[in-house]
Amino acid sequence: MNRQLGKTDYSLYPVGLGAMSLSIQGRPTTTEAIQVIQAFVENGGNFIDTANVYCLDDSDLGHNERLIHSALALIGKNDYVLIATKGGLRRPRGEWIVDAHPTWLRTSCEQSLRDLQRESIDLYYLHASDLKIPFEESLGALMQLQQEGKIRYIGISNVNLQQLTLALRLTSIAAVQNRCNPFFKKDFHNGLIRQCQTQGVSYVPYSPFGGRHNYAHLSSYPLFQKLSKKYNASPYQISLAWLLQKDNNIIPIPGTGKVKNVLDNTLSAKLRLNQEDIDAIDQIPED
Repeated sequence: MNRQLGKTDYSLYPVGLGAMSLSIQGRPTTTEAIQVIQAFVENGGNFIDTANVYCLDDSDLGHNERLIHSALALIGKNDYVLIATKGGLRRPRGEWIVDAHPTWLRTSCEQSLRDLQRESIDLYYLHASDLKIPFEESLGALMQLQQEGKIRYIGISNVNLQQLTLALRLTSIAAVQNRCNPFFKKDFHNGLIRQCQTQGVSYVPYSPFGGRHNYAHLSSYPLFQKLSKKYNASPYQISLAWLLQKDNNIIPIPGTGKVKNVLDNTLSAKLRLNQEDIDAIDQIPED
């Protein structure tokens, strides 16, 4: 059942945990957040996605990474879980500002190592491309950090096909993390997921339900209500099962602040949809 991360030796449970909602505005209590992380791991999960900017603002940088370390340390699972984090953004006054300058990427990576209390980061993403900095310059900073042993594998996030193609010419890419869900399927149409498949790159969809402000749309959508009854599964399990059956290089990272949702999400890896139902989801009009 497990899925390989790119061409690496990591074997991952098919559904990861996106930890962002545990640290941004509206976040749960620390106790509740730790329970979510522990429930994920105790139910077989071993891939957690974070970032230094999953926090309230620049004064809170690293909150999510420190939280994850604390949760895993409590159950003695720090070495069991692959943690993916990112660099390339800032959070002034709570805003989300791209800064992929090599100096900031180095500063961010080295602070993430301290916050995660690790000697090397398993998977480090360039969080976003910076219009002020050549893409290859930002990627070069990650390559240098990898040579120094501070990063084990490199990923890229919020990228297009052209940027993926350029990145693959420069270095080995383990994963691409982009937004993808039944209402936002452009990477299935623009060749990016196909390129990931042929090049042995994992595709890691974030916001697999539409994001924290749009997930209710999925649960109320008629097709998902119909399939939910047919398979005796939640609409969210249906959405994850659809992604998982599109290709075996896809590892979705749904986020949640509730333990019961973690259990729901992890069970989706065992759900099999009929091809006609996969095709029906494929035909849902995009936002």
